[in-house]
Amino acid sequence: MRVAMIGTGYVGLVSGACFADFGHDVVCIDKDASKIGRLERGEIPIFEPGLEDLVARNVRAGRLSFSVDAAEAVRNADAVFIAVGTPSRRGDGYADLSYVHAAAEEIAGLMDGFTVIVTKSTVPVGTGDEIEAIIRKVRPDADFAVVSNPEFLREGAAIEDFKRPDRVVVGTEDERAKAVMNELYRPLFLNETPIVFTGRRTSELIKYAANAFLALKITFINEIADLCEAVGADVQQVARGIGLDKRIGAKFLNAGPGYGGSCFPKDTIALVRTAQDAGAPVRLIETTVAINDARKKAMAGKVADALDGDLTGKVIGVLGLTFKPNTDDMRDAPSLDIVPALQAMGATVQAYDPEGHEAKQMLKGVAFKDGPYEAVEGADAVVIITEWDQFRALDLDRMKALMKAPNVVDLRNIYRPEDMLARGFRYSSVGR
Repeated sequence: MRVAMIGTGYVGLVSGACFADFGHDVVCIDKDASKIGRLERGEIPIFEPGLEDLVARNVRAGRLSFSVDAAEAVRNADAVFIAVGTPSRRGDGYADLSYVHAAAEEIAGLMDGFTVIVTKSTVPVGTGDEIEAIIRKVRPDADFAVVSNPEFLREGAAIEDFKRPDRVVVGTEDERAKAVMNELYRPLFLNETPIVFTGRRTSELIKYAANAFLALKITFINEIADLCEAVGADVQQVARGIGLDKRIGAKFLNAGPGYGGSCFPKDTIALVRTAQDAGAPVRLIETTVAINDARKKAMAGKVADALDGDLTGKVIGVLGLTFKPNTDDMRDAPSLDIVPALQAMGATVQAYDPEGHEAKQMLKGVAFKDGPYEAVEGADAVVIITEWDQFRALDLDRMKALMKAPNVVDLRNIYRPEDMLARGFRYSSVGR
C-alpha cells in the first residue's frame, strides 16, 4: 500500500520505517528542509536502537523516501498518517493541536480519491471530529475517512513494539477504512496480534487511559518506596511480591525519582484537562501528576541527606541525564529538576550521559564529562539518575579511588546495598 507520513519526529519516523519494512511504499514528509536533508543523507535525528539500519535498508530497497513536498505523496496515498507533535500548551496544559489542524488543512487540499486519514499523534478525545470538520470545510466533496490509530511505542524499544505489539487499536466505523487498516497491518497477523476496532473517540481515549494508568502505577510504587524507607522494608521485594499477581503484573513497578519523557507528563495533564472540561474529573490522575512533580524536586534532598544536609561547596557527580536509558530524549527528565535543585543548594555538578547531548542546552553551569569515571572524579557524592547499562557494572574500586568521599545515591536501585557497603561506600537508594 502507499503511505504518506506527515511528520518525521519519533513516532512518524519509526512508524514510517516499520511500515516500509512490512513492504509498503512510504514517504515521510516534514516542513523542516534541513531535517529532510539529513534523513536523505542517512543521518538519523534521534537516538533509537536499530533505527539507523532499518531506515537505510528500506531506503536502499526503494520503499522509504523523504520529502518536504506533500503534494504527490498525499495525492497517491491510500493512507495519510498525521504524526506531528502535540506538546502541552503553555500555561494551561491542554494538548496543542495547531500542528494537527494545519496538517489536516494541507491534506484536504491535496488528496485525490478515497483516502484514509489516520491520526497517529496522541490527541484528546474528539480530535478526529475536528479533523473531519476541517477537511469537510476545505473540501466538501472529498471522499475520505478519519481514523484514530494511537501509538504505544516505548523509547529505546520502539521497533520491537511496532513489529510485535501487544495490540493495535483502530478507531473507525467505516468499513472501507477498516479494510485499509487491516491491509496495512496484515504482516502482524502471523503473530496473531489483536487488532482492536473501536469507535474513534474510544480509540483516542484508550491511548490516554493507558499512559495514565502506567503513570499511576509508577507513582504508586514510588509512594510505597517512601513507606518502605520509613518502616524498614524493601520496595524491590514488595514489588516482586505484588507483581507476581497476574492481576497486577511486574512491569512499571520499579521505584525511582519519578516518571518523565515525551508521553506520561503531557498525556496525564491533557487527560486531566479533558476530564475537567467534560465534568468528569479524574482525581486519581490529578493526584498522580502532583505527586510526581513533587517527587522529582524532592530527590535533591535525598542527596543532601547523604552529605549530612549541607551541599555548600560540594562536588556532585551525576550519572545519567535522559529520562530513561537507550534514548536521547530529555523531555521532562527528572534530571531537569534534580540538577538545578542541587545547584541551588550550593553544589557544583559534573555529569555524564551516553546520549544526553540536549542536556548541554538545557542545564546551565554543569561540567559535562566524557565518561562515567571522569564524572565521579573528585566528587563528594555520586548520584545515579538514569540506569544506562554501562552504569550497572562500574569498577567500584576505581570509582571509590577517584572520588573525594565514597558517597553514592542510587536513585534507580541498580546496586545491592550489601555489595556497596562491603566496598566501603556510604550508600543510599530508593525504598530500601
